[in-house]
Amino acid sequence: MANRTDPLAKNIRGTNPQNLVEKIVRTKIYQHTFWKEQCFGLTAETLVDKAMELDHLGGTFGGSRKPTPFLCLILKMLQIQPEKEIVVEFIKNDDYKYVRILGAFYLRLTGTDVDVYRYLEPLYNDYRKVRQKLADGRFSLTHVDEVIEELLTKDYSCDIAMPRLKKRWTLEQNGLLEPRKSVLEDDFEEEEEKEENEGIADGSEDEKDHQRKSPERERERDRDRRRDSHRHRDRDYDRDYDMDRDYDRDYERERGRGRDRDRDRDRDHYRERDRDRERGRDRERDRRDRARRRSRSRSRDRKRHETDDVRDREEPKKKKEKKEKMREDGTDHPDPEIAEANRLRASLGLKPLRP
Repeated sequence: MANRTDPLAKNIRGTNPQNLVEKIVRTKIYQHTFWKEQCFGLTAETLVDKAMELDHLGGTFGGSRKPTPFLCLILKMLQIQPEKEIVVEFIKNDDYKYVRILGAFYLRLTGTDVDVYRYLEPLYNDYRKVRQKLADGRFSLTHVDEVIEELLTKDYSCDIAMPRLKKRWTLEQNGLLEPRKSVLEDDFEEEEEKEENEGIADGSEDEKDHQRKSPERERERDRDRRRDSHRHRDRDYDRDYDMDRDYDRDYERERGRGRDRDRDRDRDHYRERDRDRERGRDRERDRRDRARRRSRSRSRDRKRHETDDVRDREEPKKKKEKKEKMREDGTDHPDPEIAEANRLRASLGLKPLRP
């Protein structure tokens, strides 16, 4: 019951929200003491207190791959599925950096592409230090903006596979997102204006008079500078678009080759399986023939032995009967004359002579 998803929770990307965490990692979390003692019975309100107690982030660590409390709370949020407003408040929390990262990680797993870019990109301006537990159990120092960069660009984070995220320029092209404006862009413009003003102050009076007399030239120069910056931006955009298109084409070609290899491998597998079955049937047929021949040979040997046994039993009996018969008619007398006379009497049907 403690590991079951809230019945009112909605499916995320067509599946149970807890299935966004791999099965083996999920099992490790269910068996961990922090999950059994600290996460039991948590709600969206009480989860905030546990999130405020976090002092590091990370996935699994050590030889037995123990999960961190951060990972346990992520699975708990997937289990109870808090409201979007609560998650947004997590992200907007400036006082507790680990609460902010927890909300950003959950939104990256469950939110739409537009929401992910809209709520996570402003966190690039958060440069606070955070502790991250590595796979060997040691701690490393990182920053909030680096964690956000990992969530937006990497396929794995904290031993969890991130759902596929669309390219930002695709959403901009479809009108779902506004072009991103860097916070440093205003600073760059101020620096350029400051350098221009210093150049004007250090210039000669003739140059100042010439610039005062030709404001049209300065406006044209600014217009050309903006046009060049837009041209460079469009060129970078086209290059990124061509690279993505080439990548998709190569990916489709490689996937087609992979399907052909898989098809050939399956065909060879089935042929080898059929040959193995045929060889197995041949071996079974040979085994049965050998067993049949052995059975016939045993039957013949058994009959021959039985015949020999009967013959061996009957011959002594016949010899004995013949000996007894010779003893009765006196033909076996030691005296040859008496034995000859007894044989003659036996042929005449007379009794033998008795000594």
